[in-house]
Amino acid sequence: MGIVEGETVGSAESRTAPAGDGEREPQPSDSLRTFGAVVQALREHTGLSRAELATLVRYSTHTVASVELGRRMPDESFVERAEEALGDTGVLRKAARHLSRGEAGLAAWFRRWARLEREAASLCTYECRLVPGLLQSEAYARAVFDNSIPLLTDEQTEDQLTARMDRQRMVRERPTVPFSFIVEEAVFRRRLGGAQVQASMLDHVLELTAPRNVTLQVVPLELEFHGCLDGPVQLLETSEGRRLGYSEGQQNGRLISGPKEVSLLCQRYETLRSQALNPKETRDLLERLRGEL
Repeated sequence: MGIVEGETVGSAESRTAPAGDGEREPQPSDSLRTFGAVVQALREHTGLSRAELATLVRYSTHTVASVELGRRMPDESFVERAEEALGDTGVLRKAARHLSRGEAGLAAWFRRWARLEREAASLCTYECRLVPGLLQSEAYARAVFDNSIPLLTDEQTEDQLTARMDRQRMVRERPTVPFSFIVEEAVFRRRLGGAQVQASMLDHVLELTAPRNVTLQVVPLELEFHGCLDGPVQLLETSEGRRLGYSEGQQNGRLISGPKEVSLLCQRYETLRSQALNPKETRDLLERLRGEL
């Protein structure tokens, strides 16, 4: 998968301007859809067409339709004028306070996991395709996006990079949360983007995994037994002690909450943890790879 960990080109809500003619439309979020449905219901109850409401709020019919479909973030003027035109009940003003644009560059299927991991009491990640997004250097992440199929525009690439680097900040900003990473050795040997990009990536990984709460283990190439052959997986524990999992493939991702399935994933992760190089051996290997460049 070219992007990995849910960063996708279709979700640019947080970079989208308020509603107004000619502006970009974000991918719908739950709060935008709900607000739009309320606007549509009030409009229909009042007996107005979209064109008639557009005249009253002084926006185009297209903008009204986009708001009702949850594709546009309504600005304050739209909310106030729509409120007055649709009965002045206060419903739209109150609903507008809870609107959210979502996260730029994050796929719809990944957003819930992204919110959960920001509040997680612990986070575990196994990756066999690429360096995990939480450990990627900016140059490495850019190389990942440059390999996307179909190709991304410059604007889409910047959205992706912003999302990835913003998400990565939690590793630095949460020094008491345990972060565990297990990554295949082949991932660190693959010169994605070239030797210079690989060198900066290794420096970045060594820096991010130096704190006591961040553990990185490499699965060596010569390993004869492997506890997680079914592919990448992420696991977290909530502040309430609940364990959840996340699995991602080609253009899709799945949040796993069933206790039996999560327990199985935890068993596989712990087995692989025992098979991988320990953190010191891992660090020695990465420093050796860095010295070879």
